Amino acid sequence: MSASDGSPNSSQCHPVDGRHRPMPYTVGTLGAQSAPLTAIAESPLLAALPLAEQARLCPELEVISLALGDVVYESGEHLEYVYFPTSCVASLVYTTASGVTAEMGLVGNEGVVGIAIFMGGKTVPNRAVVLIAGGALRMKASVARREFERGGPFQHVLLHYTQAFFTQISQTAVCSRLHFVEQRLCRWILLCHDRLQSDELQMTQESISHMLSARRQSVTVAAGHLQDAGLIQYARGHIKILDRAGLEKAVCECYHVVKTECDRLMGFRGACI
Repeated sequence: MSASDGSPNSSQCHPVDGRHRPMPYTVGTLGAQSAPLTAIAESPLLAALPLAEQARLCPELEVISLALGDVVYESGEHLEYVYFPTSCVASLVYTTASGVTAEMGLVGNEGVVGIAIFMGGKTVPNRAVVLIAGGALRMKASVARREFERGGPFQHVLLHYTQAFFTQISQTAVCSRLHFVEQRLCRWILLCHDRLQSDELQMTQESISHMLSARRQSVTVAAGHLQDAGLIQYARGHIKILDRAGLEKAVCECYHVVKTECDRLMGFRGACI
């Protein structure tokens, strides 16, 4: 479900006066950014491109904000945009015919939502939902395909990110099958924390249980154990990280496997899968 287009001038990657915010879109609204390159700098993936490439792509990018629960795209829907999160976090989830939901992966400012567009597909069987509200840059699907087919730095970083994201998806499957809820919760908290500038996560208990493919009661018990250990504070979906190092010791190997692979492939510091 894509956002509606704004006016010809306001839709470009230019500064937007925060005092005059436009009417909300179905998904996302134009947000206030100080400058085009400043906006791009908030996406490590795009910031890894040469400056000349950033300047060339900037007119093709829109600055938007996404609210908690916004659906970026639905299962089977034709993808019209790719999204480069800057401060939001999106979750790729699959819902079975019986209504059970499971998370496939997380995308924050290290990556891009909509990789099917430049990998040759136009639709996907999963949906992308905003897990943590924030900003993003979006590019039309036709432009993303064109730029990818040009080759060069843009194609290079997208291919490397795609391989890193595939590692996250496969490791998520391993984790969900083999590890306890408490370890999976540690992994999930660390993945979210890697993508944020805050030690606090706010979402519903139901969302967390869906992301972990676990019952709400199991999530509550696991969070209680982490709280008793002094690693987090937890209350009705609000999580405050108290001891990051302790979480890294308590987490299963899956988190470290995925982060190490992302660091190796992406080659930039900061939030990474």
